[in-house]
Amino acid sequence: MAQFALTATRRWAGAPLALRIAVIYLAARVVTTAMMIAAATQSTSLSRFGAEPGLADFIVGWDAQWYWLVAEEGYPSSLPLTESGEVAENAWAFMPVFAFAAKAVGFVFGSWGMGAFLLSFVAGYFACLALHRLLRDRIGARATMWSVVFFASGPIAAMFQVGYAETLFLLLLFLALDATVRRNYVWLYLLIPVMAFTRPGILAFALYLGLHGILRWWRRRDDPLAPREIVHIVALGVLATITGFSWQVIAGFVTGDPGAYLATELAWRRNWLVGGVEGFVPFEGWIQASQFWFAQWGLPGAWGPVALALLVVAAGAALLYLPQLRALGPDLRLWSASYLLYLLAVFFPQSSTFRLLLPLSPAWGALAVPRSRAWRLGVLAVCLLGQWLWIYHIYALGNTFWQVP
Repeated sequence: MAQFALTATRRWAGAPLALRIAVIYLAARVVTTAMMIAAATQSTSLSRFGAEPGLADFIVGWDAQWYWLVAEEGYPSSLPLTESGEVAENAWAFMPVFAFAAKAVGFVFGSWGMGAFLLSFVAGYFACLALHRLLRDRIGARATMWSVVFFASGPIAAMFQVGYAETLFLLLLFLALDATVRRNYVWLYLLIPVMAFTRPGILAFALYLGLHGILRWWRRRDDPLAPREIVHIVALGVLATITGFSWQVIAGFVTGDPGAYLATELAWRRNWLVGGVEGFVPFEGWIQASQFWFAQWGLPGAWGPVALALLVVAAGAALLYLPQLRALGPDLRLWSASYLLYLLAVFFPQSSTFRLLLPLSPAWGALAVPRSRAWRLGVLAVCLLGQWLWIYHIYALGNTFWQVP
């Protein structure tokens, strides 16, 4: 038996990397599928999906419906209004790349849902490959492979199999981060515009490029910074900033309302706040949410901002001093800081927070750094437990305000 195990281990280690990652990824997808089938059997008439839904219903459920609508009908030229005259939820909150790419893939099968599934599924596999490339020179081969296992099996792994833009964005993001770290800046001229119209978040990448440029300038004596690289970094930062705001400009131009995009995004936030929303104020969402959630939990709302401040300080300290995160290198920590600051500025944290944290996936490498097998298996167990809880609450139940993916 020991000889058999040793032979199997050697064969596994000698197999092509793409094949090993494919095996891990497909195994993770089998587990996720089993969980979704189990959730379907427990769904009732009280769930958003009704009694006895199929996997196809989950694929096109929740926000996938909006991407589907974009692919079939495009974007409204006038903003829909609620009975009280406020801007209602509408398709302008969803970027076009995933919607139309899924339509193109699904054309062969006569089904947008099939196209969305295949696009998410395949992009997820290539995202695993890209994540491995991004981490392998920093934390070692074994830790990197465990990072891929955690990523493919994480609490929000259902995104690899449903009609959301997340996995496509992650693939583009990992490629962009890898290109930046390796100083292959030319690739970013292609990746940045596609990222910008796939999912919100490119402004965080613009901030990251700025911090990356500052870091390179600071270290220019030990790490020479060529003039052409300065030009690339500045130009790419400008490109990311322009494309980051361009969707707002396009929405305003088509609808005739300069504030169309922000009003659309605030339509979702309005569902959470009884007093309504006057307008967008950077960083206000987290303060409002901290008070909201503390009140929901029966705690004084005034404690919310205090807890939020402690959370921000803890996150900053972890990025600066935690050895496992420091092992990822400065660029990946700068990206994490940039994206967290972006979320802090624009987001209203609620049940979708876990999904919106997916761009921090390179941080799985930090959890894979400890070499203890018990630790790594424990992290995997927590990932799978979290995945089941998320799938159960979002797809089997999905009938109250905090059960939205």
